[in-house]
Amino acid sequence: MLWNSLNQTVELGWDFYLPVIMFVALIALAVPVWAAIGAAAITMLIMSGDLPLSLVGESLFAGIDAFALTAVPLFILTGDVLVRTGLSRKFLDVAEALTCFAKGGFGSATVLVCGMFAAISGSDAAGAAAVGRMTINRLVESGYPRPYACALVAAGACTGILIPPSIAYIIIGLVLGISASTLFLAALIPGLAILVSILVTNIIMNRLYAYEGGGMMSAGEWLGNLGSALKSGWYAFIVPGIIFYGIFSGRLTPTEAGATAVVVTIAMGFILRTLTLADFPSMLVSSAKVNGVILPIIAFSAPLAEALAIMGVPQGFVTSVTSLTDDPYILILLMVAILIAAGCVMETTPNIVILAPILKPLADNIGMNEIQFCIMMITALGVGFITPPLGLNLFVVSGITGESILKIAARAVPFVLTMLIVVLLIAYLPAVSTTLLPEIYQ
Repeated sequence: MLWNSLNQTVELGWDFYLPVIMFVALIALAVPVWAAIGAAAITMLIMSGDLPLSLVGESLFAGIDAFALTAVPLFILTGDVLVRTGLSRKFLDVAEALTCFAKGGFGSATVLVCGMFAAISGSDAAGAAAVGRMTINRLVESGYPRPYACALVAAGACTGILIPPSIAYIIIGLVLGISASTLFLAALIPGLAILVSILVTNIIMNRLYAYEGGGMMSAGEWLGNLGSALKSGWYAFIVPGIIFYGIFSGRLTPTEAGATAVVVTIAMGFILRTLTLADFPSMLVSSAKVNGVILPIIAFSAPLAEALAIMGVPQGFVTSVTSLTDDPYILILLMVAILIAAGCVMETTPNIVILAPILKPLADNIGMNEIQFCIMMITALGVGFITPPLGLNLFVVSGITGESILKIAARAVPFVLTMLIVVLLIAYLPAVSTTLLPEIYQ
């Protein structure tokens, strides 16, 4: 196959196709993603001869030698400490008090607490597991069918990578050379829009099927409940407050905000006596396991990205696609479809490091703002997490409840459709993701 790019003819042979086939086969065989990427990258380099293998080691370490990546284990650890200290339950209490006046109140509270957890941990899988354990049984007791309750938590947990601070935005910023703080600010409106779309969908579904009744209460009773919840759990909001104020005021980098959040959360755990020194080994091991999945993927993706760039694959992809159509609306739809499909079958990190360098030139070719592209990409990947039948969040929730994947997937369809509307708004309206940014980014 021939791809013309920048007055060059790029011929892709078996030195490209065989590693790609190998990667797909290894993923299908449940080989760890980092190992599949590493095997594909090394095979591509050997077959093409474009980069000496002696430089692979240097490339591996250069790929993770970035100060911004220090924020990743810090936010993961903060989320773990948050659960172990019981502070996450304070979020649920406040969210429930906020929504208790309305029909479907606890369902809405579940979505809100997913958003609150997302604002600290930056991980969708962690949010799905933590919030699912707290809420699914109570949702069922409130009248929701168990498959729907699972789908609601899975959808709400998608905000883990969409509401800043987010590990996904740190990684895509590193891959494309964009400030994570800028991406956090740009993601604020889109992330909240996704959260609102899930809330509205749940309210509509509850109205249609009368899953959960609502307690009719006066404004005084509602304010009393809210005041009581805030009085007993206000201190839990110190952590997200520090993160948001520090990052968005420019006083703290994401890494510094993550470090501060870890220290404050641990200190609160000791003060409340919900955390002891005996908890640290298991807590650190748990966080290290999650981080140990992310960093090898980033490291092994570096030589793969270099090989693809030398072979002209990103530019060739642009030329190949634009030769079919140059309509930017259709090309955007194509990118969204690719990202959602990829989000179904792989975690965020490998999707970012593999697809971002390939799709970014296509976005540049149609004049899409680079910030808008990043927000569109992460949001579309987030929708893929609950897209039936392979959405990763569906598997996480199924794993902690034992509920059938197919039953959960069927109940997730309304959430997928409303979240897709938000993705398209982000993709076609730059203002959705650039309104809060300085004029230079707009």
